Amino acid sequence: MKRSVASYTAKTGYFEDFETGARMRHARRATISEGESHLLTKLVMNTADGHFNADKFPQGSPFPNQLVFGLVTGSMVIGLATQDTAEQALAETALDALRFLSPVVPGDTLTAYTEVLEVRDADREDAGFVRFKHWGVKQDQTVVFEGEREVLLKRRSHWVNR
Repeated sequence: MKRSVASYTAKTGYFEDFETGARMRHARRATISEGESHLLTKLVMNTADGHFNADKFPQGSPFPNQLVFGLVTGSMVIGLATQDTAEQALAETALDALRFLSPVVPGDTLTAYTEVLEVRDADREDAGFVRFKHWGVKQDQTVVFEGEREVLLKRRSHWVNR
């Protein structure tokens, strides 16, 4: 039986702890505030009205609120997964196949889920690559984000008790 990575402690999460096919629901959740949404959106110079101007969404619109910039949503989901998937990271090596599947508005609470897609050796003794697929789900169970991420993780056999 595969154990849940979400139950690991800081002494785990090494390369050897991950198995292809393992799935986890991350314990932490986060509500996205209007301030968080606006800050990152402005920092990356995204000027789309839908992220800032509530008057662009008339009563009865399918988007009755300001929309959270997709990269805020993606960043939040990956951040929620990081404690369980990258505490022992040496490098983040890939982030791709990003899909934003449903709108997120300020006040939505996100939960992250992860599946281990691949575990493979690196060209160095002290680490290996793990490829993850992450999903973000809001409070009504709507999937709002999915994306793949690859992390170069420390090998316990090299880094612990040396």
